[in-house]
Amino acid sequence: MTVEELTRPVSRQVLGTETLLVLGLSLGQSAVYALVSIIAKLTADGPLSKQTAALNTSHSARPWLDLTYQLLGIVFALLPVLLAVHLLARDPGDPGRTLGVDLRRPGSDLARGAGLAALIGLPGLALFWAAAQLGVNATLVPAGLPDVWWAVPVLILAAAQNAVLEEVIVVGYLVTRLRQLQWRLGVVLAASAVLRGSYHLYQGFGAFVGNAVMGVVFGLFYLRTKRVMPLIVAHTLLDVVAFVGYALLPKAWFSWL
Repeated sequence: MTVEELTRPVSRQVLGTETLLVLGLSLGQSAVYALVSIIAKLTADGPLSKQTAALNTSHSARPWLDLTYQLLGIVFALLPVLLAVHLLARDPGDPGRTLGVDLRRPGSDLARGAGLAALIGLPGLALFWAAAQLGVNATLVPAGLPDVWWAVPVLILAAAQNAVLEEVIVVGYLVTRLRQLQWRLGVVLAASAVLRGSYHLYQGFGAFVGNAVMGVVFGLFYLRTKRVMPLIVAHTLLDVVAFVGYALLPKAWFSWL
């Protein structure tokens, strides 16, 4: 094998296979499980609104073992992100700059992220309320951890992990690869948004629609700014409010979920 063969450009077929593998190891896999979960809920006894979708649940009755499982789950969930960044490093340029996940603009990223969180969060609450009234969502339990000292720190870490995983894979990596595969812009946005909605299907159809709309907004933002960091900030803020708020505030306040 010659040096030219070793350094030849990666073909579209290889890029397509790579993309499918990355998704299959991460959120594409989650989408398949979510689809099975919603089918199971729809075919079970009782309406969808009377069933539960629980996040951040306990894995052991022993607190130290539960904490170990929680931390391991967070760490290993981020491995597909490292894989995606590693694969993007084959392209010209720094993958951190390509994705916009560097720390060149901390003030701007924080401000834009907070603005996006407000833009998505307030209508999102209204959509969740409407979905609950229509009975098209399962009852959501954002935090199912026991009352232990490490619950809030773990929920914050889980929020950050969700944000990094979803925004890097579903927006930064997927949009970049689909553009390289010469997909049309509208199809790229639709694919990213539908994927985001699909792995939330286990919560119900309202969650699918809400997250798909969020996917369109986030995808357009990335295409315009080439920065994933504000999306990570926004997603982290949204999940921290949902997870920690549910854990600390009276449960009666969340009966509408």
